[in-house]
Amino acid sequence: MADCKQWGRALFTVKSEGSPPSSVAVSGRDRWALECLIAAGERGCTPIDTPGPRWSGYVHNLRNLGVPIRTVTEAHEGPFAGTHARYVLCAPVERVEGATA
Repeated sequence: MADCKQWGRALFTVKSEGSPPSSVAVSGRDRWALECLIAAGERGCTPIDTPGPRWSGYVHNLRNLGVPIRTVTEAHEGPFAGTHARYVLCAPVERVEGATA
């Protein structure tokens, strides 16, 4: 994070189907991860294509705030073949422009 002010607290609206919209305030790496997930859309993010030190931790924190995120386990090849997670938002999430919390 070259500019920490860029990742200050921001407000987001989560629009889960069957529930009224809710608001969450997120900052730091959790905000970075949420904005990556929003930008990725249906394809989601993996630690391989969107490197970050603790994706599982960011997702855990966002889920605790009420952001619905699905984990898809995928296989990968290479000298260290195995599996990795792909994280996908399960509801539309939008940043409330100009709002801080």
